[in-house]
Amino acid sequence: MTEQRTWFITGASKGLGLSLVKQLLQAGARVAATSRNLNELISAVDVQTTNFLPLEVDLTTEDSICKALHTTYQTFEGIDVVVNNAGYGIGGAIEELTDEESRRNFDVNVFGTLNVIRNVMPYLRAQQSGHIINISSIAGIAPGTGWAVYSAAKFSVIGLSEVLAQDVQEFGIKVTVVAPGAFRTSFLNSGSLAMTKNPIPDYTRVRDTHTRYLQMDGMQAGDPEKAAAAMIEIAKEENPPLYLLLGSDAYDRAMQKLDFLEKEFLLNEELSKAMAYQG
Repeated sequence: MTEQRTWFITGASKGLGLSLVKQLLQAGARVAATSRNLNELISAVDVQTTNFLPLEVDLTTEDSICKALHTTYQTFEGIDVVVNNAGYGIGGAIEELTDEESRRNFDVNVFGTLNVIRNVMPYLRAQQSGHIINISSIAGIAPGTGWAVYSAAKFSVIGLSEVLAQDVQEFGIKVTVVAPGAFRTSFLNSGSLAMTKNPIPDYTRVRDTHTRYLQMDGMQAGDPEKAAAAMIEIAKEENPPLYLLLGSDAYDRAMQKLDFLEKEFLLNEELSKAMAYQG
């Protein structure tokens, strides 16, 4: 089934996106892959095949996305699986991050994803099939101190994915939102992770968290090849899951968040239900 399908993958020059592209091409799939830097993408994939279509795309520019999708459709005569993988992390307390830094993170992580979905939907709707896979993060489910804006962006990806799944169900289109934990990729490098340019000394917990997190580089427990393989497997399913947690750390944090939410909601159950008009 894999080799008969066409995949469109953003942020494909490194990390989970690159692992996904390589595995798919090895399996014989047709892959359109995007990056901000075309030469970097071609060099990273390092495969000579007509099944590989490298594309230089600015996800914050709708015209760039439209052209890439049109080229993909014309080249491969269809688009079956769309993976919105492009994004980057940003660390800092809300007070420490400028408006520009915060908006830029949303532009890439949220609006880039929306731009792709908005422009690929006419193709998927016309063919009455397709699978959209949006890459969020466990930070979008169970955020930690020092990552407020990044967590907010990934929360947004989860929220839009849940509603998208309902909106497009009647067209036979599936949606999965993936929440990875820590994987041994280049995510902690400067090309994938930005830190506040205006650290405030009072935020000692934020600084300590960032220091511990950055020290994890190269020691993350998750294997990106296994993550890519998992995404390929769920894309084969007739009824793929809406949520896919990747990594035991992601699973544990999500379960802890479920427990936390239940306790929080039940804490004021009586007050929450006491809002009706008394006629």
